[in-house]
Amino acid sequence: MASAISETIATNSSPENNNVTITEKIYTRVRLATKDDLYHIYQLFYQIHVYHNYTHLYKATESSLADLLFKENPLPLYYGPSVLLLEVSSTPFTEPKNTTDEGFKPVLTTFDLKFPVVEVQVDEFRSKYDDGNDKRDVFIAGYAFFYANYSCFYDKPGFYFESLYFRESYRKLGMGKLLFGTVSNIAANNGFVSVDGIVAVWNKKSYDFYIDNGVEIFDEFRYGKLHGENLQKYADKE
Repeated sequence: MASAISETIATNSSPENNNVTITEKIYTRVRLATKDDLYHIYQLFYQIHVYHNYTHLYKATESSLADLLFKENPLPLYYGPSVLLLEVSSTPFTEPKNTTDEGFKPVLTTFDLKFPVVEVQVDEFRSKYDDGNDKRDVFIAGYAFFYANYSCFYDKPGFYFESLYFRESYRKLGMGKLLFGTVSNIAANNGFVSVDGIVAVWNKKSYDFYIDNGVEIFDEFRYGKLHGENLQKYADKE
C-alpha cells in the first residue's frame, strides 16, 4: 500500500486550457469517502490548514490517514472518524451501477449558478470513485469530517463536527448548507443526540452560517486543549 501513496501537495498548476468551466447548473453528489479517496482527503486536509495558516501543524500522511479512517476492523458506521465528500459535475449524476454496502445512500442535488464556476485543478481533484457509469467529469469540491462523541449530559452519543471545507471555486454556492445538513440528517435519523463543534468567532461568515443552520452557541464555555510538551509531561518516565 505504501508504495502506491503519493504525499505531494497539489497546487494550482493546471494549464489554463485544461480548466473546466461549469455554467447555468452544477450537479452535486454527497457520498461517504472510501479508501480510494485517500489522496484527495489528504489534499483537502492540507488545504484547510493553509486556510487557517496552520501548515506547520500538519503532521498527517496518507498512510496515517488510512490507519485513522479506514481500519481493517472499523467501528460501527458513523462511530469512528467519518468523511463525507461533495463531488460536482457539469452533467447529471445517475444511479450507480456498482452497488456497495457502504451504509449511506449518496445525496444528489442540483444548484442553479449565478456565475460560472471554474475548476482549475482538473487532474488533481478528478474523482477516483467508480460507480460503474464511466463518468469522468466529476471533481472533489469539499468535505465534512465528523465522528461520535460522548457526554455525561446525555445517555446517547452525539457527533463531533470536526471540520467543513470547500475549495475556493466552490464557495458561496450553498453547498456548505447541503453538507452540514447531510451530517445533521445522519445524526437525527440514527439516534445521535447532537452535533457539536468549534465555531471560530473571528470568522463572521462561518459564525453566521452555523447560527443560521440552528447551532446554539454557549458563550459561557471556552475551548481548551492539552497538547504538545504540556501533554508529554504526563507520559510515563522510563
